[in-house]
Amino acid sequence: MKIPDLLRGRFRIIKLLGQGGFGRTYLAEDYDKLKESCVVKQFVPSVQGTAALQKAIELFEREARQLQQLGKHDQIPTLSAYFEDNNQLYLVQEYIEGENLSELLKQQGVWSEQEVKDLLLSLLPVIEFIHQKNVIHRDIKPENIIRRREDGQFVLLDFGVAKELSKTVLSTQIGTQIGSLGYAPIEQMLGGEAYPASDLFSLGVTCFHLLTDVNPYELSLRQGYSWTGNWRQSLKGSVSQELGEILDKLLQEKIENRFSSVAEVLEALKIQSPVSPQPKVVQTSPISWQNPTLVTTLKGHSNTVSSVAFSPDGRTLASGSSDKTIKLWDVRSQREIATLTGHSGFFYCLGWVRSVAFSPDGRTLASGSYDTIKLWDVQTKRKIATLTGHSSYVRSVAFSPDSRTLASGSDDKTIKLWDVQTQRQITTLTGHSNRVMSVAFSPDGRTLASGSSDDTIKLWNVRTKREIATLTGHSYSVESVAFSPDGRTLASGSYDYTIKLWNVQTQRQITTLTGHSNRVMSVAFSPDGRTLASGSSDDTIKLWDVQTQRQITTLTGYSNFFYSVAFSPDGRTLASGSYDKTIKLWRGW
Repeated sequence: MKIPDLLRGRFRIIKLLGQGGFGRTYLAEDYDKLKESCVVKQFVPSVQGTAALQKAIELFEREARQLQQLGKHDQIPTLSAYFEDNNQLYLVQEYIEGENLSELLKQQGVWSEQEVKDLLLSLLPVIEFIHQKNVIHRDIKPENIIRRREDGQFVLLDFGVAKELSKTVLSTQIGTQIGSLGYAPIEQMLGGEAYPASDLFSLGVTCFHLLTDVNPYELSLRQGYSWTGNWRQSLKGSVSQELGEILDKLLQEKIENRFSSVAEVLEALKIQSPVSPQPKVVQTSPISWQNPTLVTTLKGHSNTVSSVAFSPDGRTLASGSSDKTIKLWDVRSQREIATLTGHSGFFYCLGWVRSVAFSPDGRTLASGSYDTIKLWDVQTKRKIATLTGHSSYVRSVAFSPDSRTLASGSDDKTIKLWDVQTQRQITTLTGHSNRVMSVAFSPDGRTLASGSSDDTIKLWNVRTKREIATLTGHSYSVESVAFSPDGRTLASGSYDYTIKLWNVQTQRQITTLTGHSNRVMSVAFSPDGRTLASGSSDDTIKLWDVQTQRQITTLTGYSNFFYSVAFSPDGRTLASGSYDKTIKLWRGW
């Protein structure tokens, strides 16, 4: 049956995206959301017999129920609608623009070991999320994973065969086969049973496929499950012992020999490879900051805006203020989403929110104030925990790239590392002789930098919790430190009116950038590493070409005393927070 051009007076069909066993998938526009793109799935099963048809309807409905049960997660498409129209069933969900892993494999060939590790570290928390919601996916494979073009994050699709977890096991009638041959484990294909370890097997097969470009379906037809014991024979190159051992355990035919939970896999990856995936920002052309445009001014705080931070997907901006609140803003609509309250103090300075930071997985927001740190659930906008232990002002907070560790710098001259999941203190780093003004993790998560009002920067080994080096050269307090996206360069902004660039490997100064006529309060690299922004109490923001080390332009005449600057993940927007109680958004071209 032909699909109407306009469903329910709301969804306008644009084009056919694909067709499968249960129906057709269309790209559409949602008129209720200003023509926002969406995906419409029409139920048109190619099955015969009443029982088979009923099973197909059940699976189609199940996808809608599972998406509704899972709620909102940045790496799972959001359900928009599920309805019947003219005796046809339809499911509408968020449109994810990008390529699935099967398409990417065809385009770029076999994946490198690091690319596979990045996939694991990005996708495992998503699988853990659905397992915690008592859902087993049961069809993890390259076609059901998309790399989102907007930010490079991996998104998990197609919950049509997912089923709720009952205690520790999922079971259907004996003989029921649900899943994809080659990717689904033996317990799922023979008995219709699925456990958390079953999804992990499918993820392991997906990694194998990407590393070898060998189709596991064809292997399974010829060899059954025996190929999983000698999967290395299909490699065109080699993998490290560390990754090999992880894949060995993921690909065990017997379920009792596999990892039993996502947490076990993440722990193995954490021990063996502290490198964490960074969103790959896809840019069609370099962004020019020669003549940036002031897009808008966000108003709502009643006092100084001292910190701004973009969410990993770039859709939300967080701002911390001396009015003791954090505000969340929708970047696209430029409207306030929520105000988070909880920091307090008799004097305004005691409740001043000095620093805000999003976790790289986008789930958690951290805020630092007088002597406490608060963690907030980004989705529910509710406080998760209050971390206490510092004896004075918390000036800066920063998440590790894997979202598991939070660092905080304080006026008590210390840096503390916290376990985000258990919300317990891991260790205290001591060595600075004065206030710690800024902390930042390197992109690989191995190094932490700290800037202090003792005029120095210290580099710390995150694994051993020991100081690596002390960088000297500033003549006054170091207010801000930031790593370049490739981790090779560190920028520091100081009360001495200068910015310094440092070679992280040699720990030597590269250059000093001069031009500000007052304190440099904040520095930030653009995602492509080509541009550095600096905010100063001289009422200006300066943009610098990192390669030539020359000033590109100066933003002035708009405000006074810029406390904080931050680039959006796509590198096209710069946010600034200032003493005049506002946030300004600038656009590069």
